Amino acid sequence: MIGKLGRKGSLAAVAALTLALGVAACGAEEEEGHVVEGEPIELGDLRFNVQLTRFLNPNDVEDSEYLEGLPAPPLGEDYLGVFMEVENEGDGPATLPAEGDMKVLDTTGEEFEPIETETVFAFPFGLEIDEEVRVPLEDTAAASGPLQGSLVLFLLTQEAAENRPLELELTADGHDGVVELDI
Repeated sequence: MIGKLGRKGSLAAVAALTLALGVAACGAEEEEGHVVEGEPIELGDLRFNVQLTRFLNPNDVEDSEYLEGLPAPPLGEDYLGVFMEVENEGDGPATLPAEGDMKVLDTTGEEFEPIETETVFAFPFGLEIDEEVRVPLEDTAAASGPLQGSLVLFLLTQEAAENRPLELELTADGHDGVVELDI
């Protein structure tokens, strides 16, 4: 009987240790700048929140506004829209990431850079914003639109769409972060 109690105690200790390591790993992941879509991520003075990620259909009335001026995607590729808010929580101006500071990766490591778009919903790459300013800027179509976020647009292969989860890697204010996209 004592041997059984000893084993039960050992199992309980192993379970407690496993839980503690799991909790510690979650904390470490957050410290390293890894979040899931919908959770804010702070990179220096800038606070990012990816609100929604979805594939955009050029034949859809709403989506056509996000894709204004762009050709239909090539066969085997689709437009991916990442809608986000960014707020400067610092005491002075901060610069938003440039196009080269964001990319989407699939599970095979294939990378996709943002594509340039002239739509009024587009993320303002490289814009300097004052303290306590949020992007999309107030009273803009992006701020008052149905998704209330600025659009970062990517062109992905259909194979990449199947290699999920996709991750958005971004660099801002001298810090790197990763957002796991929920599509």
